[in-house]
Amino acid sequence: MKPRLVPHQDYQSFVIAQLRHHFSSGLILLCKNDWPVILKLLITDLSRVTSLLQDSYSTLGPPPRDPASLLRSYLLMLLVRPDIGVTKWVDQLNTNRLYAVLSGFEPGNVPGVGTFYDFFARLWGKYAKSLKPQKQRRKRKAKKGNKKGEKAPTATPGRIERLVNWMLRHLDKTAKLPSDRLFSLFQDAFLAVSAKLGLLGDVNRLSIAGDGMPVPTAAYPRSKPACDCRARGLASCDHPRLYSQPDCDTGWDSARERYFNGYHLYTLTAADSPYDLPLYPRLHPASRHDAVSFVLGIVEFSQRSTLGTVEKLILDSAHDASAIYDLLLHQNTKPFIDLNVRSAKNLETGSDIRLSPQGIPICPAGLEMKHDGFDRRQKRHKWKCPLMKNRTTCTCDNPCSDARYGRTFHTQSQDNPRLFPEVPRGSEAWKLVYKRRTAAERSNKRTKIDYKLEAGRHRSTMMWMIRTYGIMMCQHVDAWYKHQEQELQARIIQILPQAAV
Repeated sequence: MKPRLVPHQDYQSFVIAQLRHHFSSGLILLCKNDWPVILKLLITDLSRVTSLLQDSYSTLGPPPRDPASLLRSYLLMLLVRPDIGVTKWVDQLNTNRLYAVLSGFEPGNVPGVGTFYDFFARLWGKYAKSLKPQKQRRKRKAKKGNKKGEKAPTATPGRIERLVNWMLRHLDKTAKLPSDRLFSLFQDAFLAVSAKLGLLGDVNRLSIAGDGMPVPTAAYPRSKPACDCRARGLASCDHPRLYSQPDCDTGWDSARERYFNGYHLYTLTAADSPYDLPLYPRLHPASRHDAVSFVLGIVEFSQRSTLGTVEKLILDSAHDASAIYDLLLHQNTKPFIDLNVRSAKNLETGSDIRLSPQGIPICPAGLEMKHDGFDRRQKRHKWKCPLMKNRTTCTCDNPCSDARYGRTFHTQSQDNPRLFPEVPRGSEAWKLVYKRRTAAERSNKRTKIDYKLEAGRHRSTMMWMIRTYGIMMCQHVDAWYKHQEQELQARIIQILPQAAV
């Protein structure tokens, strides 16, 4: 039977009635820490998930559990006990009446573990739980950085450029992903609400920061042979093996300087959000480079997002590749990417002016020229002699120009957008924007540390993606509550006068 759509107002009425019934006049006895969780769930409308999953239910059979209540219960678990799994959470629902009521269930009539996992499978759609087949060639370790704190290089030279060129040829084709239902729900029920509350910044001129982080899922890759070579006395062979986590591999954690087995989680975050709210997550194999993960993530997000125009993208030096600048400029997005200095040598320009590795012109006297503004009409930067005073007096012993205002030099963004961005690196305007890049790191910290992402102990990409999206949903709910905390406390006191919020 198809699930019945339960309006959010009915859930709110149910919770208030159940609180009055089960706790009677003892509402004041509820733990003070329970009230923020109660208010967070009362303002979170999840009825969208029921209509989203209608097609995945049969018209026959007994009535199913309310999908909104199942998702709400999972989010409640992440809010109060992110360190446990679904099995232990069902035990909590059976012993704690408050958790059952807040989920939307009658105390004593809560779903079993299998019901939750059946719901997760419907969210994932008709896809395998892992993206790759279990049978694969023996996996190799990823390369590690040459210096301390340096990230592992890409597996093959020119990979980012080839990937960007392929993406540019297929931007009009949106490939279906198993996580599309999750993102559709996340966008309609969470991103849209945060945008309406103004918690994502100006959605018409969106600023996004991107960053990746390692997600260890096991101490080592677990696999077993798919051949009988060992039984025939062959100690080693190159035949494929059966992996329990086929989407995972071994990567290099540059921060901790050690190898790990698992995923590489890349997240796009609203840089202008006062609460560092996430916009789009994507799980990759652990060995994948940040730049490759970003290209896939930003293209998928731009094809699916309905928020608005992305004006700025703020990234660290791991993304400093010319192909990424080409991709962003093709999308009419301004790149703010820290420069990864690859050489200490100055670059020749065909004249007596050279360029520093940072893209600053060097005059014949060996001094860095001063930036003198950006000509928006001709889209070029103007540089002037560093030894000019009062615009008319040259203090250089050997002037290289007899012009009244001294030597000038122009650089155009279209010639090399990496070295000559529209907003010059080092300028106050560039620093003001780039300092918001840390929003991605703070968002990742909340996902990994506060909500204990790695406590999932899952074996499938399906469950890791659902846990990741669930945690990001909780981050948005936390922001909603913090943004209107006083108003919500006043409203609940009016409804439940004895409530000690």
